Amino acid sequence: MNQWYEEYNNDLYQYIFYLIRDHDQAKDLLQDTFLKAYKKYDTFKQDNTKGWLFRIARNVTIDFVRKKHPVSYLMDTLPAKQSHDSAPEKHLALNESEQELYQALGHLKRSYRDVIVLRKIKEFTVSEVADILGWNEQKVRVTLTRALQALKRQLEKEGYEHEAL
Repeated sequence: MNQWYEEYNNDLYQYIFYLIRDHDQAKDLLQDTFLKAYKKYDTFKQDNTKGWLFRIARNVTIDFVRKKHPVSYLMDTLPAKQSHDSAPEKHLALNESEQELYQALGHLKRSYRDVIVLRKIKEFTVSEVADILGWNEQKVRVTLTRALQALKRQLEKEGYEHEAL
């Protein structure tokens, strides 16, 4: 379990942070993810450790949002607020386009944000994303296409133009 923490904690933290945009809460949810994984360790029978942990992190984060932000959850979006107490060095390290991407992602609905982060940013395969989200592969492909179109529109709306999208 310690090896899993060393190997995956940074990726899981970044994923949770993409979803809730709160540094302190993301750290707490990361710990909750590993506690839950530890408790369920004896039932783990898959080869895809990283996918299993990401699925737990997603579920822990959704449970948090349901409890703390029920209106946001019902509107199928996670809060896109900026944390005032997040690590300054993290924000300084982000270049301008990364900050614009964070901001634009925060305006997308949760399913779009999930599929973009998992497939394009974390670079999971379509099959792995389907497993993490509990979807079939076709739904992942269709949702990703729609999500990227929505992200492009959001970035254009915010005045960011980039040919690569």
